This record gives sequence, structure tokens and C-alpha cells, in this order.
Amino acid sequence: MASGSKKKDKSSVSSARAANAVNRRQVPWGTIAAIVAIVALAGVVFGYYLVESAPQREQDAREEAASEFQPTQSNPDPSKQIRGVVTENIDARGHISGSQRVDYTTEPPMGGAHDSIWADCNGTVYSEPVRTENMVHTLEHGAVWIAYNPAKLDSHAIDLLKARVEGKPYTVMSPYPGLDKPISLQSWGHQLKLTSADDQRIDDFIAALRTNPNTTPEVGASCSVPPGMFDVDNPPPFVPSEPGKNGVPMDFNGQSGAGGMAGN
Repeated sequence: MASGSKKKDKSSVSSARAANAVNRRQVPWGTIAAIVAIVALAGVVFGYYLVESAPQREQDAREEAASEFQPTQSNPDPSKQIRGVVTENIDARGHISGSQRVDYTTEPPMGGAHDSIWADCNGTVYSEPVRTENMVHTLEHGAVWIAYNPAKLDSHAIDLLKARVEGKPYTVMSPYPGLDKPISLQSWGHQLKLTSADDQRIDDFIAALRTNPNTTPEVGASCSVPPGMFDVDNPPPFVPSEPGKNGVPMDFNGQSGAGGMAGN
């Protein structure tokens, strides 16, 4: 009897071991691996989104902070509260032809006589320097012009400036070789020079002065150029030299040359 009992015990142990082996073989490793892969992929996608969307989220935060600088009836020019803004009362708005130059008194200029054709300024980012006289005309229409010295900013800083311009009507940006500071913002009769593209004052300046009816000489004038009058992809080039004795005075207030387009 003892011998039979031992055989039964061994048989039971063997059966238990076999059952355990079967159970181990039935663990859904494939499913577990798939879940792990999906979770890992989701983490990668979410991390990529956080990295890629960071500049836009930062820009949204800057614009939200700048909202307090929107002009109101009681505060028609909020830029007066922005540290470093320089203002000048500029009445002259004469038009010159494409072959002429204006002898501006500031670099970059923030108003004065200008070309009869304005540069496109509907959220336009120019990769090459543009003729100053065309850019000044955009200020008359209420645009904010972000000029920068390409020798003093890296690609990341330039991208931060682009985020303020691309897709934003009445905002325009272009390189300005030889600029004494890395960044200079212009609206009509207003200027702010800065060293950092992270500076909150860039957004405050834009909020305060872009299409501000209290500072814009031609409220409601278009930033889009009529077809055939200005080539956005091949604009008139920037001329770094002084205009010399043939330069038109900045305070010129008439019409000179062809293509006057008065009132535009």
C-alpha cells in the first residue's frame, strides 16, 4: 500500500508541474509587449508635441501678458509706459520714386518721406534686407516693422522674432545689416531697440502700436500691395550707403517722381 501511495503522490506532483508549465505558456507576452510599445510610442509622441509646441505656447503667453498695452480712450498711446521707447513727432509723409533715396535721421527710420509703393506687411517675413523707403511706407499704414542685425542674432532668436510676425497682419520683419543693436522695432514716430528676442517689450510694443488709430497716419490703409507693384519674393534691395547730396530730405512733404499714389 505504501508503494502505491508513493506512485500516486509522484503522479500528482507531475500533474501539478505540467499544469504550471501550461499556465506559464499561456501568459500573453505578445499582448504585454504590444501594450508596452503603445505606451512608449505615446510617450514619444507626447514628448515631441511638448517640444515642438513650446515656442507657440511661449508666444501665446507673451501676447497674453501684452494685452494690457492695448490702446484705449483713456490711454491712447500705451507705448509711453514701455521702458526704452523713443518717440518723435513726424508730420512729413512725402512720396518719392523708386530711383530716389531719403536722407533719414535715424537708423532704422521710424517715419518721414518714403517710396510711393509700400512693402507688403501682412505678417511678412523677408529673408533678405529690403529697401528702407518701401519699409517706411508700411509704418504709415499702421504696421510694426521688426528690423534685426543678422550678424548679432542666432537662428533661435530669429525664430522667436518670426513667431511675432508670421500670420499677423500689419506686422513685417526684415534683416537690417549694420544695425547698432541686435533688434529694432519701428512704428510711425516710435522706436525701441533691444538686445534679446526673449524681451517681453517686443510684444508690448506690438500690442500698443500696431494699427493704433491714435498714432497711425493712415488708419485703415492696406498692408497688401496691388498686383504687379511690389514683388514680395524679389523686393527692392536694401542700400547700406548714405544717400549723399542727392538724397531727399526726411521732412519732404510733397510728391517727387512718377507713381505718386498719394493718400496710400
